[in-house]
Amino acid sequence: MTTSACFLLPILLRLMLPFPDDPVARPLSPAVPLDAEAQAWVDTTFQSLTIEEKVGQLVFPVTYTDKADLLGERYKEVTRNIQELHVGGYLAFRGEVFSAAQLIRQMQEQAKVPLLITADLEGGAGLVLRGATRFPKAMAIGATYDTNSAYETGRVTAIEARAVGIHINFYPVVDVNNNPGNPIINIRSFGSDPLRVADMARAYIRGSQEQGVWATAKHFPGHGDTATDSHLDLPVIQAGRERLDAIELPPFKAAIDAGVGAVMTAHLFIPALEPQKGLPATLSPAILNDLLRKQLGFAGLVFTDAMNMGGIVKKYKQGDAAVRAFNAGADVILFPASVPDAYAGLLAAAKSGEIKEERLNQAVRKILETKARLGLHSSVKTETERLTKIFASDDHGGVAQGIMDRAVTLVRDEKSVLPFRGLARDKDLLLLTILDDPRPQETRGAAFVRNLRQRHPRIIHHEITPRTSPAEIQLIQELAGRVDHVVIGAYVRIAAFKGSVGLATNQMELLRSLSGLNKPLAFVLFGSPYLLPAVPEIPTYVLTYEDYPGAEEAAAKAILGEIPFRGRLPISLPGFYEAGHGIQK
Repeated sequence: MTTSACFLLPILLRLMLPFPDDPVARPLSPAVPLDAEAQAWVDTTFQSLTIEEKVGQLVFPVTYTDKADLLGERYKEVTRNIQELHVGGYLAFRGEVFSAAQLIRQMQEQAKVPLLITADLEGGAGLVLRGATRFPKAMAIGATYDTNSAYETGRVTAIEARAVGIHINFYPVVDVNNNPGNPIINIRSFGSDPLRVADMARAYIRGSQEQGVWATAKHFPGHGDTATDSHLDLPVIQAGRERLDAIELPPFKAAIDAGVGAVMTAHLFIPALEPQKGLPATLSPAILNDLLRKQLGFAGLVFTDAMNMGGIVKKYKQGDAAVRAFNAGADVILFPASVPDAYAGLLAAAKSGEIKEERLNQAVRKILETKARLGLHSSVKTETERLTKIFASDDHGGVAQGIMDRAVTLVRDEKSVLPFRGLARDKDLLLLTILDDPRPQETRGAAFVRNLRQRHPRIIHHEITPRTSPAEIQLIQELAGRVDHVVIGAYVRIAAFKGSVGLATNQMELLRSLSGLNKPLAFVLFGSPYLLPAVPEIPTYVLTYEDYPGAEEAAAKAILGEIPFRGRLPISLPGFYEAGHGIQK
């Protein structure tokens, strides 16, 4: 048999085998030994790797999964990364379910060693893949106070992810959001109580890993008590070790005890854990090796957070950062700003001895073992028939909407005006959409407007942005005085690279003015829940903890009395309401 035939045979065999029908039977927990067949595959594959191929296994770039990428320049780059740099996996980012499945299949066909495909599915597979199911993010799930909501989110998300060819989900966020000014974690956290965050995380992990997708606990050792976005700069957490042991670390320990497959690092500096000033946790042996591995006993894969973020690139070159992260204890260098630079830095360090051979072999074996645990040693095939069956069903959408419906929280109703049951059809309703950060092709608010208009014919709608003029504000105030009901939908978006959380001065002044109206007024906050301390005058306060169409539909139904308000605060609103508060009606 020729050398090329020997190279192709394992790939062809994998592609011919059927997709495993029983993901639950695979030993997903990193603590469970592999069976003899899987272990033999790991040993044989490891022995076949050159040092260049071993180093490549440590690097996971990113690719979009849109249809256009199947033929474009980006796909050529993917091909080079797989064939020339021998990357061990990929982060799938944005696209559509069928094009994503096709792209992933083509990528797998090119790889000597099957690729681990990862994705950041914080809001369900529908967050990044069109045609998949969008679930609410963690804080809305936390507001249901029902761990089954977390379990079902993990279960359904994993079914859809695995169908497309995704093996590892970078979720759940187990950060405890105990800083109301946090501009990047916020609604991505289950809440402010570490024990409840731990309970939700365990349920999500179980739901996901039972369906054959490894979950990832992030961002270690805890990103909740920051006011800086690590996409922009390096946050600093000044808490002492005692506070970290009580608040930040328990959810990670719970996730590890639950058998979570992976942990993702945080680009932040914690003086109580790292003696070298300004050294990010991602590059800290004291945090990744001593704390995570030795003290907490984590045996799974350690991923860096994206290495193109400001918390890393502002100070370190990509090759140097990759070597530092790997030597600190990370197994996978995720989303480097320059894949060739990260690979070259790691390879040079491996050849020079800066990266020890034992450490490299240990990490590569762990990556191969992960691939075997997830069934990649037997098949990487995705099946169109299976995709169609899963994504043509409305069942998953119903599960997601049910969770979102249960999350809507009535925090305040001082004049007892909600819900607006039996709203007379001849009454005028003024609907105001307040956007903190309007963007081109912005869709936030559209579903709220549509859902209310479907239910009530006399809707007058206006949009207020930070650029709305004083004259327009005055006209809106005058109009509010003439209508019968007022509904305000305010959007405070949580997003990478945004760096702030809140509304503009003109928007806050308008809210204060409208709060004094002597007529039914419903204020609904989409996104960050922490606005009340800045506008304490507002008489009603409804939270959805989200800003996608499913949240807007749920809010419209709750305001008009079609569904009850059942959610409870998963966080406290300092000086006003404690976690657990919620008016049920």
